[in-house]
Amino acid sequence: MAADPTADIAELAPWQRRLRAQFPIILAHPELAYLDSAATAQKPQAVLDAVQSYLITSNANAGRGSYPWANTTTALLDRTRDRIKEFLGDPQPDRSSVHFTSGATEGLRTIARDWLAEPGLLSDGDEIIVPFTDHQANLSPWWEARELLARQGVRIRVRELPCQSGSGDYDAAALAAMAGPRTRFVAATHVHHVYGADMNVHRIREAVGPDVPIALDAAQSVGHLPVSVARLDVDFVVFSGHKAMALPGTGAVWARGQRGPVFRPGGWSGTPNTVGIASLAAALDWLDAAGTERIERWTVALTSRLTDGLDRMPAYEVLGCRSSLAAESEVQRRRSIVTFRHREIGAQDLGFILFSHGFMVRSDGHCQAGARDKEGSVRVSLHVHNTPEEMEELLTTLANLE
Repeated sequence: MAADPTADIAELAPWQRRLRAQFPIILAHPELAYLDSAATAQKPQAVLDAVQSYLITSNANAGRGSYPWANTTTALLDRTRDRIKEFLGDPQPDRSSVHFTSGATEGLRTIARDWLAEPGLLSDGDEIIVPFTDHQANLSPWWEARELLARQGVRIRVRELPCQSGSGDYDAAALAAMAGPRTRFVAATHVHHVYGADMNVHRIREAVGPDVPIALDAAQSVGHLPVSVARLDVDFVVFSGHKAMALPGTGAVWARGQRGPVFRPGGWSGTPNTVGIASLAAALDWLDAAGTERIERWTVALTSRLTDGLDRMPAYEVLGCRSSLAAESEVQRRRSIVTFRHREIGAQDLGFILFSHGFMVRSDGHCQAGARDKEGSVRVSLHVHNTPEEMEELLTTLANLE
């Protein structure tokens, strides 16, 4: 939580200006404000340079040849796996594993198909607890696992991870009352893709006890704030490279490998996205150098400025925890994501209006699962290249539409 957003902005402004200057697409379009980083993040020059360098110096398949380019590519993959463990603060890297995927959606489905639904882990009458109102990618795979198990003659129960009605945060007390000896798996989200809330995953471990495996969708946290698997005590972390400043088409599953069977994706893996993995390694290096703690402070300060302004406009409804909107709130502020509706202008129309003023936002249902907040809304999602001036200009534009 940013106790004083104005102070954080003043302190970090010189640092932020240096980082903003490293995004060619941002510098090339000063008339536009890119406010859709939750959908995909823009790429700093260092990532673009790493991609070009790989393609012109050592582009080859991994694990398929003994010549230098192939060996270099194989070493790149091994190095990037180690780099991901380091980036996530893995306390026991020798016991964990990292598996590359095309993104978070495939990563979650791989856990569901190749680990949760494998024979022997779950038995008739067991239950799994999963989020019903987070991203669709963190619900559909678990229903798929239930169907796969049913074909094996194993009937499991899929239960809803309880949420607090007012804030949208997970309800740890209700979860503790729900969990029992047949609870064998929990899926959760680190930062909610609509409400922008840190979902306090550490409370899930406290609620379900030390033995239940937890899979974490970290698509909106890796690259946006510090992520520590030691502190979170989860068993899987899944994220998309393109939301963490790497190229599209790459992501990873980090697996602790200490609760339940060792995670081994099934089937023939084929050719990995080597250039995407090269971009991911460069992106993690860039993020570490920039400092994810400072990135979080900056984006929380900007989202606080935006929500403080929206709270003073009766024409708008901000989704998520209402008690976090006031400037003096002691409740956690939003992590880089603010989603809202105009009470009279539809979301799609509002998105078009905002783009006519130079603001690129997302305006739809945001792939949210379940029935909650299915009506369209406008999502503003920020990263380190965004500025206080963009927030003030956005608020002025929105005020003129009241």
